Amino acid sequence: MIITEGDRVCADARLIDGAVTVDMSALTGESIAVTRSAGPAGAGGALFDAADLVFSGTTCIGGDARAVVIRTGMHTELGRIAALSQRGHARRSPLENQVRRATWLIAVVAVVAGVAFLPAGIWAGLSWGAAISFSIGLIVANVPEGLLPIITLALAVGVRELARKGAVVKRLSAVETLGSTTVICTDKTGTLTENRMRATRLWLDGRDVAAVRSAEDSPGGRVLAAAAASCTTADPAGGGDPTELALLRLAAEFGVPRDPAERDAARRRLFPFDAHLKRMSTVDATAAGPAVHTKGAPEMVLECCTRVQGADGGSRPLTAGRRAELGRTLDGYAADGLRVLAVAHRPLAPGEAEPATREDAESGLILLGLIAMVDPPRPGVAEAVRDAHRAGIRIHVITGDYGPTAAAIARQVGIGAAGSRIVGGAEVDRLDDTALDELVAGREEIVFARSSPEAKLRICEALRANGHVVAMTGDGVNDAPALRHADIGVAMGRSGTDVAREAATMVLTDDHFATIVTAVHAGRRVFDNVRKFVLYIFAHAVPEVVPFLVFALSGGAVPLPLTVLQILAIDLGTETLPALALGREPAEPGLMSRPPRPRTSGVIDRRLLLRAWLLLGGVSAVLVMGAYFGTLWWAGWHPGDPTGPGAALHHAYLQATTVTFAGIVACQIGTAFAARADRASLRAVGLRSNPLLLWGIAFELVFTAAVIYVPLLQRVFGTAALGPSHLALIAAFPVVVWGADEIARWVARRSAAEPA
Repeated sequence: MIITEGDRVCADARLIDGAVTVDMSALTGESIAVTRSAGPAGAGGALFDAADLVFSGTTCIGGDARAVVIRTGMHTELGRIAALSQRGHARRSPLENQVRRATWLIAVVAVVAGVAFLPAGIWAGLSWGAAISFSIGLIVANVPEGLLPIITLALAVGVRELARKGAVVKRLSAVETLGSTTVICTDKTGTLTENRMRATRLWLDGRDVAAVRSAEDSPGGRVLAAAAASCTTADPAGGGDPTELALLRLAAEFGVPRDPAERDAARRRLFPFDAHLKRMSTVDATAAGPAVHTKGAPEMVLECCTRVQGADGGSRPLTAGRRAELGRTLDGYAADGLRVLAVAHRPLAPGEAEPATREDAESGLILLGLIAMVDPPRPGVAEAVRDAHRAGIRIHVITGDYGPTAAAIARQVGIGAAGSRIVGGAEVDRLDDTALDELVAGREEIVFARSSPEAKLRICEALRANGHVVAMTGDGVNDAPALRHADIGVAMGRSGTDVAREAATMVLTDDHFATIVTAVHAGRRVFDNVRKFVLYIFAHAVPEVVPFLVFALSGGAVPLPLTVLQILAIDLGTETLPALALGREPAEPGLMSRPPRPRTSGVIDRRLLLRAWLLLGGVSAVLVMGAYFGTLWWAGWHPGDPTGPGAALHHAYLQATTVTFAGIVACQIGTAFAARADRASLRAVGLRSNPLLLWGIAFELVFTAAVIYVPLLQRVFGTAALGPSHLALIAAFPVVVWGADEIARWVARRSAAEPA
């Protein structure tokens, strides 16, 4: 196999001639290109570190070589990772499990209530047909017909909003899962960082200066940047080594840009980067005459240097003391997670022949200085990390990069503390499952460096075994197994591979960590909104069921306060739009200040049922039944009096059932406003912050008025026109229902604040 610049390597192979620079980020997550060359293989070490091997799925970005293929297809490292991705099966999301439990609960309650009412209706003197009809009505009253469509719509709205913010979700239920995330395992390169090398510090004759300075402020920096840019082969238009692209940008910032075409035209000779010597040299024509330019690893370039450039433009001997100072500087840069290059030059004397060999070129050099580079953190990541921590979410960094570099970047954005633990891939491989579970069980945020695909997958499974809901980011082929097995796999849309995007549940179109935190916020809001309209739907089931219970328990002495068609008018008419509007409710204050909810917590819990059935539903039932009995008594009714067609009290009975119907609708309005907040007050949420709810209530009122006052609908639904006194009584119901819940929330807030 012949490999040249720009080729994608199509198989695992061993080099037998030449040297190449390879981008292996798709397999290892390492942002810095590596050099592979023919030569004897070293003993031991990780397979990806072998100096003479190249792998399928990687890209050659420089050099040329010949290689012997050793593995193809599924036997390659790429194929092995693909096999890991196929392990296991998709799991239901927390919301899917909770909705399944909720639907079974609703079904059991509805069927038991309906079946229990059948003998009670016969005992009350109803015919079998009427008893069966009312049993069906009771079942209808207990079944929230709009629950599943409204959940689906709320999730779909969440998906659309996330897509607008840069997160494309491939499964609806994943929106809610994001809201329950307890741990985010993030890659470093391209997610926390910009995936673009940038020079940040320069060492010039004993001075450490910022890399962004004007030519007037730092003439030595100008010379250093020009020499470094001359010793490159990258082209910003066509790509190339990220390090060389950073050097070209540095030269432009110092006012000495190097156009790739002009640079190549001025080049007399090129000695390409050598993996063993770790340096590269060129002989270039300059305004002052031909000169040798060399760049590479500091320790290797210093071997070729005898002098160092001074601040005055002259040079002085590179003494042992100066070399010791350089060593301390390099240690300081390394501690800050910076990658360092040394740059040297040697102007050729007039009439001196151009060096024909590398040995001749790389001798007697003058050290110009050091360039420290870093892949800088993305803007906004530090703020997003603070938001995640405030929300009780722990963040681990899992990367293929060098540990201290990854830890330095993590500390810069607020992940982990000074001296936080760095765990290498080899250490993870040595840990058994129990030890790994114990490692990730603590509250410490860890940097996992040089992680293999198997290690990343094991970390994910260990976190899940500890009960965490895990969001895992990745962009390379090596990330695919963990992305598939995490609760939420998050792939990069720009820099990610097709394999990673296929394995993930969510794709970030902007590759930004902050988008993950935005998605968590959206997921929490969706879950809250699902609870809000579940509360709303369950609450008015009580005043629908209580009339049937009163009728049955009275043995028919109390006429049925509500008809089956009126129940359907409530469930399918007045209820739907406000419930849909609650699915679009803005986030409640303090949403991202709460700890993540446990995986086992459901949409429907004891607190929600007590609030729906006892507080909101109970108050509504008392108001509605009070209005019903009041209407009958004002007309002179006594228990057992006939109210059927032709009876003197028949019109009063129609008005009483209409009051029951309208009273439930009025209580729905109060419940809708109460359901908008779980603990906060309505004032904190804002009365007009959800205009869709106001429009839904307006439709509810218009629909109710039509059912009550339109003659055709009166005959269909068994209603009668209500007078001003009835309307005045019903108008107070929303305030009473909302007020009772507002007082309960105020008491809950005060009780929660007292221990603090």
